[in-house]
Amino acid sequence: MKGTITVPFFFVNMLPIENQIEKIQQLVNEVLQAETNYFCISIRIKPTNNIKVFIDGDNGITIEKCVQFNRKLYKLIEEAALYPEGEFSLEVSSPGVDEPLKTQRQYNKNIGRSLEIIFTDGTKKEGKLLQVAEADIIIEFTEGKGKKAVTQQLVIPFNNIKTTTVQVKF
Repeated sequence: MKGTITVPFFFVNMLPIENQIEKIQQLVNEVLQAETNYFCISIRIKPTNNIKVFIDGDNGITIEKCVQFNRKLYKLIEEAALYPEGEFSLEVSSPGVDEPLKTQRQYNKNIGRSLEIIFTDGTKKEGKLLQVAEADIIIEFTEGKGKKAVTQQLVIPFNNIKTTTVQVKF
């Protein structure tokens, strides 16, 4: 037939990646609605339809909670028919200690811990997180050694921060 385009079945129900993430974010919000001490950090979708959802909690998150959220979310994704014939995989986990902080709630839960902050200009500063406000954080750091060591506080606006990672000390 002239003017007819045949579209392979696997493209019919596929949404652009941004729309997939948006839809999955809505489903994650639905799952977390009753569990207000947990929150979504990020969602990643690989071209193979491998969905990775990173969730954290104000007091951390257990493996058991991740499994519980995974089961609920998997069911919702299937019911929404986002992927034809169920061709997707789902992983729900915590972001891990090596992942940068992304939300204000993550900063709040890490008050008192040592951070490494990389600024937008590429410079770095390490210090103990003392306070989190709407637009900035306050860290405490020590410069110098021995008797010449001076402890100072620094206010850092969020818009000056490129990445922040928690420094695990042993």
